[in-house]
Amino acid sequence: MLAVEQIDNPELLKQVAVLLAKENERLHTRIAELLRQLAATRGGDGQAELALELAKLQERVNALQQKAFGASSEKRPGDAPSAAAPARDRQRGHGHRAQPQLPVEDVPHDLPADERKCSACDGTLDEWKGQHEESEEITVIQRQFLILKHQRKKYRCKCNGAVVTAPGPDKLVPGGRYSVEFAVEVAAAKYLDHLPLERQVRIMERDGLLVDSHTLWDQLNALARHLGPTYRELARKVLSSHYLHADETWWRLMNQRGSKRWWSWCLATPDAVFHTIVPSRNTEELRKLLDGYRGFVMTDGYAAYQSLARAGPGFTLGHCWAHVRREYIEIQQYYPEETTVVLDLIGELYAVERLVKVDSRLTGSDTDEALALRARLRSERSRSIVDQIKNWAYGVQATPESSLRKAVGYMLGLWPGLLRFLDDPRLPLDNNQVERALRSMVVGRKDHYGSRSKRGTEVAALFYSLIETAKACGVEPRSYLLEATRRAIKAPGTAFLPHDLAH
Repeated sequence: MLAVEQIDNPELLKQVAVLLAKENERLHTRIAELLRQLAATRGGDGQAELALELAKLQERVNALQQKAFGASSEKRPGDAPSAAAPARDRQRGHGHRAQPQLPVEDVPHDLPADERKCSACDGTLDEWKGQHEESEEITVIQRQFLILKHQRKKYRCKCNGAVVTAPGPDKLVPGGRYSVEFAVEVAAAKYLDHLPLERQVRIMERDGLLVDSHTLWDQLNALARHLGPTYRELARKVLSSHYLHADETWWRLMNQRGSKRWWSWCLATPDAVFHTIVPSRNTEELRKLLDGYRGFVMTDGYAAYQSLARAGPGFTLGHCWAHVRREYIEIQQYYPEETTVVLDLIGELYAVERLVKVDSRLTGSDTDEALALRARLRSERSRSIVDQIKNWAYGVQATPESSLRKAVGYMLGLWPGLLRFLDDPRLPLDNNQVERALRSMVVGRKDHYGSRSKRGTEVAALFYSLIETAKACGVEPRSYLLEATRRAIKAPGTAFLPHDLAH
């Protein structure tokens, strides 16, 4: 049976939701009948039990309908702008936006010769040197593909004892026809802008280049081979961090035997992202990924992380407050009074975090000062807020098997990991870092559906890792890939990370 969370087609998901709603309605009727029979044997009317069961089922139906038809959002109703807030004057248009990176070209405009007559005296109009009216216009120059014929000149001695040929450009593939710049353009289009290779083929044809998708794949494959040492060095850098974020998402491997669901594991730090795509999301694959790591790992509640952490000695496991908050957001419409309390308290935790910014761009004493301030604020404010959340969790009234009880149980089950941030100011409050790092891969998966071979999964993991790391370092990904590839061609085995270009 296909699980609801595995359905990609929105129309099919809606049909499944309607069928499940009808089935739940049938179960409502059946449960009501059975409870009446049970109440009769006990000598009561069973109204309390009936109301409880019906409420639980109705909650499940509403949740399913929200998942199928509702908009996905983690915003609370109170997050919307207040109606009582003063209305701002409506802005007309968005105004000019500065474009500091665009080149500027002056285009003079002359008055036609037959229009250079004075309307007052019929004399001739002469150019007023240095005077003109100026306006800006942003235009586009169509992309153009060129064939560069490299003519390597030959040199010889008069004695004919030596003939030397001038060196040519560095080649992506020995004797290859396509340049490094071309291969990087294809990689950026697919893994940065999410354009499938077949779509790139059609776009290139409109620009005058006739090529097929297999040729484009050959360029990606060759590019990835040069960048392999850099990818492996990136993994070592991520695993040397004091803490890292971990998460996973599915990835489709398409081959002759049909589609198969593989998994992309992602490790992220504030300035680095590492992806690997493997057949499973079980504990053994995670063990290979985190082999030997002794730092702090921020995760969601997935059991594989907890199982591996318990098997120690190894990494210290922390848990994400954003995932806890998400559990209460999803049930807020059913338990508004109870969830408002805990959501407000979690909001106060985030308010404390916003008081001090700690990121990878800080160095030396600036980092030390920021961490010291964060440690003091967490000790003075966050610790008491966490205590209030715990007191609320033990005091809240919720029926067994209700979604509120499950949300509270989820939070308390992760409680030791949720407290880690209080004792180490370097640790984050949530796992949002890695969820942002996974977003590009999820968009790409929707656009080009996955990979056609195991090698394709390796190439995808490499490019998503390097591109997302470049973005995290504030480096333009296309320029970085070009520089890293050129260095690897000149000196095979060279590893050149985006951090080196940023510095």
